[in-house]
Amino acid sequence: MVRLRRFLPDRFIMVLILTLMLATVAPATGAWLRVIGWASNAAIFALFFLHGARLSPQAVAAGARHLRLQLAILGFGYGAFPVALAAARAGLGGWLAPEMLIGLVFMGVLPTTVQSSIAYASIARGNVAASVIASAASNLLGVVMTPLLFALLAGGAVGGVSLEAVGKVALLLLLPFALGQGVRRRVLAVVARHAKAAGMLDKLTIVLAVYVAFAHAARDGLWQRIGADALGGLALVVVIVLGAAFAGAWALGAGLRLNPADRATLLFAGAHKSLATGAPMAAILLPPAIAGAAILPLLLYHQMQLMLSAWVAGQLAARQ
Repeated sequence: MVRLRRFLPDRFIMVLILTLMLATVAPATGAWLRVIGWASNAAIFALFFLHGARLSPQAVAAGARHLRLQLAILGFGYGAFPVALAAARAGLGGWLAPEMLIGLVFMGVLPTTVQSSIAYASIARGNVAASVIASAASNLLGVVMTPLLFALLAGGAVGGVSLEAVGKVALLLLLPFALGQGVRRRVLAVVARHAKAAGMLDKLTIVLAVYVAFAHAARDGLWQRIGADALGGLALVVVIVLGAAFAGAWALGAGLRLNPADRATLLFAGAHKSLATGAPMAAILLPPAIAGAAILPLLLYHQMQLMLSAWVAGQLAARQ
């Protein structure tokens, strides 16, 4: 029974599916949609404030002790992964809708997960300390790297990343993060005492971002343009991308001759992509007309990476 649960969709994924369905059958419009959009932006601001308050400057400095591993993780996650997806976009033009292709590139430039990559590294008996540093560094850099890489690899396909989008990144991501760092010593104890509420904010931010994206998409006729065949094709492509990402990260660890613990850390931190960061960023960087379809690849990849990681982590733990 425990083994079976690892491969079933987790409860939060089911919440997101219900949110998608609600946005499709009962999308907010007009003033209500604007209010929900403002609430989503407020949640994003609060989320990145908490990220800034949680991240210790000492933790960032400690990452230098595992420089080769950290550079490998960042190079794979922000280099090989997004470049490969951008290169594949041309070949997939006949398979997927343009919005989905943009979504694949967007997924590629996102940072790694925080909780999941660390948890699976721990299960696999990987280097947990290095995994903590890698996830923190990836998400810290993602505030800057994701918009820049997305503009470079896919900006022309969405009309370029506008100055307004850059301003929203600065206002909703960089500013609260800097504020969180600035008042970290004063608020850290409060944040630690309310860690459960902070975790709920992570999920609320994603739910709001998904609802806003799919409410816009439903209003613009997303499901008239994308049918079951297209979704099936997308699922197949995501499975292939996931397999290639895990195989590539594992092969990179072998090529660098990392020890088993560091290699497991590289595998999960390099191949994972963050829904917690991706959903809010999609609301900022992507036009409302395509945001709903563009985050479909990320929603599928997120669930699949959790299921595959559960099996892989168990196999790696058994080896050691």
